[in-house]
Amino acid sequence: MLRTAARNARPKLPLRIPKVQRCLLEKDAFWLSGGRRSAVTQAASTIPASVDDRALITLFDEPRSGFSSSPWQHTGLFGHPSLTHPRALISLTNATLLRAQKLTDRILRARESRNELLKVVKNLDRLSDLLCGVIDLSELVRNAHPDRVWADAANHAYEALCEFMNVLNTHVGLYEVLKAVLSDKDIMNSIGPEALQTALIFWRDFEKSAINLPPAQRDRFVALSTEILVLGREFQRGVVTPRPPVSIKPEELSGLKDQGMGVRLKLQARFTNRDLLVYPGSLQAQMIMRAAPDEEPRRRVYVAANSSTPDQVNILETMLKRRAELSQLVGSESFAHLTLDDKMAKSPENVNHFLNALMDHTAPAVKGALRSLSLRKQEHLNTHPFPIIQAWDRDFYCPPEPPAPPVSLPPLTLGTVFMALSRLFRHLYGISLRPVHAASGEVWHTDVQKLEVVDETQGVIGWIYADLFARKGKPGGAAHYTVRCSRRTDDDDESADRLEQILDPRSIQESLEFEAVKRHRLPQQEGVYQLPLVVLLCEFARPSISRGATVLQWHEVNTLFHEMGHALHSMIGRTEYQNVAGTRCATDFVELPSILMEHFLNSPTVLSLFNPDSTTSLAQSPNHHIDPCHAIDTYQQILLAALDQIYHSAAVLDRTFDTTSEYAKLQNTRGMIPYVSGTSFQTQFGHLFGYGATYYSYLLDRAIASRVWGNVFSKDPLSRQLGERYKDEVLRYGGGRDPWKMVSAILNSPELESGDAEAMRIVGRWRIEDEVGLPGRH
Repeated sequence: MLRTAARNARPKLPLRIPKVQRCLLEKDAFWLSGGRRSAVTQAASTIPASVDDRALITLFDEPRSGFSSSPWQHTGLFGHPSLTHPRALISLTNATLLRAQKLTDRILRARESRNELLKVVKNLDRLSDLLCGVIDLSELVRNAHPDRVWADAANHAYEALCEFMNVLNTHVGLYEVLKAVLSDKDIMNSIGPEALQTALIFWRDFEKSAINLPPAQRDRFVALSTEILVLGREFQRGVVTPRPPVSIKPEELSGLKDQGMGVRLKLQARFTNRDLLVYPGSLQAQMIMRAAPDEEPRRRVYVAANSSTPDQVNILETMLKRRAELSQLVGSESFAHLTLDDKMAKSPENVNHFLNALMDHTAPAVKGALRSLSLRKQEHLNTHPFPIIQAWDRDFYCPPEPPAPPVSLPPLTLGTVFMALSRLFRHLYGISLRPVHAASGEVWHTDVQKLEVVDETQGVIGWIYADLFARKGKPGGAAHYTVRCSRRTDDDDESADRLEQILDPRSIQESLEFEAVKRHRLPQQEGVYQLPLVVLLCEFARPSISRGATVLQWHEVNTLFHEMGHALHSMIGRTEYQNVAGTRCATDFVELPSILMEHFLNSPTVLSLFNPDSTTSLAQSPNHHIDPCHAIDTYQQILLAALDQIYHSAAVLDRTFDTTSEYAKLQNTRGMIPYVSGTSFQTQFGHLFGYGATYYSYLLDRAIASRVWGNVFSKDPLSRQLGERYKDEVLRYGGGRDPWKMVSAILNSPELESGDAEAMRIVGRWRIEDEVGLPGRH
């Protein structure tokens, strides 16, 4: 019933940073030439970079001269005056629990008064926000704070509040009150669509939590939920556990195409007079997979990288079985059925329709790519015609190429990218980013920079804290944390919570002060709102005097645009109920805004915004090409989504079910590259825990985003009119509207509104048309 926000993360590659002097010279030369590396012509005018836009460059490229903490202002984390030391997080947790209990008691009394029944949905949302406000903050602190004492305090807060939340999720009394509200036609007719959507979310979550079962079975549900959580954490630890090294003989590396690292490896073997130990995932392993002509070392590196211990396989299979048991306990056929009931897909059958359509339409392109690779292998090894391409051949015969911009660009510094993002948001939505001083104690590390998100008519509508540089102990990859969701607060009616009955008023003071900091009245909008606050975590290389500003590789620019898509969704999706605010929407819809942001990087018009001095957009002939092996990688992602469905079907309860056998069968029947005996990649498929039964979401949202870009934005990507339309049809609702209705509205496609199996098949065809370029793309 009461949920916390999920974060989104993506793995990153190592960085390379040219010296800033060289970067600036190249950048100046490029823009002064009008960007004529690719036959540039000047097109429509753009809004000039503002003073705040330019300040973003200084902030991130010259952090010592940027907007660091203000020594004359003192506060606690995120501007909460009490959060100045770890003990305060514990006392805030205790105060929150006291207030949450009083609010729970109020909801349980609601049937005594019709006026209170009318406020049940609002009060359930308040209760959820009261707990999530501290849980989500603690989730960020325990992952990002460099001080172990703070992290431990955050762990305590997180676990204590989640435990209380689990009690509420199986609270029969709360369920009966909500049932009374939903059964009252007059109440249902009096509440708006957003309140109804919120009420239905609570109802479904109760139903999924064994609420209708006898006490013994509810206890079993709680026990299974706890065991699944523990198994999931163990599984995730196994995902990132380094695999044992593989032994490679020096003579097996003869003829290496890589004359840099390859030469160093052979010299190392010669001087040590022994075989090389190559660790899977290392730069040496990647080089061997791309550059070793002899396929035997490539095969051994591949097998080592995709092998598991029996314990790792057992942990995964036990977790899958417990999920299936839990699902059948509450009356669902499988974990996939239980999970997908309230998603866009609605059922595993619809997901499989979608995935089958993808496979069928992608297969010809994959076969063509593999045929080309087979010809290369035949020529290289002088074999019989069309030898089979094995899993260890892919990178050698079609080396992965780093993503590149569609037009030639100078090196892009981190500050330049943020400046371009701010300019893009101003064009589309009338929203910009403004750097501000963080008070002393407001942030958890000196790297963290604070940005105001400013609407041209409403002023500040939220905050982004950017923690972007790698450091020891910080999580890898990129992530968007929702620390605070939007909701309306002026109609909370706190006076009826009976807080005066608490014997010691000081025991809840910290919680009251914590809540008060969040509230703001916006111009031209009725009511007082809790404004959203998000954190972006990345692991970019730190700028320095010797190396200069951080220069992003193109895949990192894509990542930053992706994560800022989530952040802006949180800012614009300002709803009256926090359970449907911003990114608190269906798992298979939440990636749409972030993936759409990546598409803007395909436009030369948008890329002109990277030049702070430009007021005209660039119309250029694209100079990039499509990776011929892209279809192979896409098909493999579709197979993994299908595997996710198999693993979360009822079949997992069969005594003979074996995850490795199922993976091998799928690879050998629907895959295009044979399964490699002795491997068990599934234990490294980390999304099986966090995205169980919903891994298809990336494919679904990428298909929809591709169509939204092509049909709505591609011809005029800086159009304020189109941006406002997208904001009004999609972003502002958060999760407060049926996702299919939002997609149908923005695309003018009424056939999608039902969200049935045919809608999933239609989107499946879009994916192929837009990615592979088959007939029908527009």
